[in-house]
Amino acid sequence: MVGLTLILGLLLSCSNKPKSGRTDTYSTGTVSFVSDDSFSPIIEEQRDIFESMYPQAKLKPIYTNELDAVNMLMTEKVWLAITTRNFTPKEKKNLQDRKFMPRAIPLAYDGLALIVNNANPDTCLSIKDIKRILSGEAKQWKDVFPSSKLGEFDVVFDNAKSSTVHFCADSILGGKPINSPNITAVKKSEEVVNYVSSHENALGVIGSNWLNDKRDTTNVTFNKNIRVVSVSRLDKATAMNSWKPYQYYIFNGNYPLVRTIYALLNDPRNGLPWGFASFLQSPKGQLIFFKAGLLPTRGELNIREVNVSNN
Repeated sequence: MVGLTLILGLLLSCSNKPKSGRTDTYSTGTVSFVSDDSFSPIIEEQRDIFESMYPQAKLKPIYTNELDAVNMLMTEKVWLAITTRNFTPKEKKNLQDRKFMPRAIPLAYDGLALIVNNANPDTCLSIKDIKRILSGEAKQWKDVFPSSKLGEFDVVFDNAKSSTVHFCADSILGGKPINSPNITAVKKSEEVVNYVSSHENALGVIGSNWLNDKRDTTNVTFNKNIRVVSVSRLDKATAMNSWKPYQYYIFNGNYPLVRTIYALLNDPRNGLPWGFASFLQSPKGQLIFFKAGLLPTRGELNIREVNVSNN
């Protein structure tokens, strides 16, 4: 009887093991997730805090471009992707047809920042100017700024398949391709800053979370190696009608280039990917986004006036 009980126990234990081989729970286990590389600094900070709160949890991040990130989620290589877009209707239907329950959770708002070399005196652009540059209509700096002594635009993105490229083509050009004759695609967001700081003609496109000076707790200064462009909704950009991607200007709608950061979930077990995504939208996770210079989607904001130097 003892032997029979032992065998029955082993059979029951084996039958309870998930077919996927996963044993993670909401706060324990080991899983991989994928994130757009442009958010790696803030996601690394979030991961560190989460793992310190839950010592039995181990998250393995994969930082890549947005296109590959979504593809990994759709093909069940991961169960969580941090992106700047929601599921498309086609993607959602595909997952639902396969008996999954996809979920998109808005986490924060990020300003898409334009950056130039410190030697470039022209730091105000309108949405109309940006369209002309990206479409290839304006090929040289003097096409936008007649007194400019710089040569051709050198537009640099973090990756040819990144969320910044997708945003520019979809939200700025209305779905049309980027046709600027001088496009440089590096591999990571950090390389955009390095490239712009050493190329006078460069115009970099990057997530604003990469630019905050970590010494500034008010998030009103940016990386000292480059200059951040002010952007205007009006056709003629001036210092009075253009705005930088500060949190407050994202909050009040003055800054026009804003994208939403999502946690895309496709986790049938409601395991560790769900646990981390829930942490990201919790008060503590939202505070981390706020301190990194992003605008959290949840929580109350205390607005205060600060003095900003234009030097």
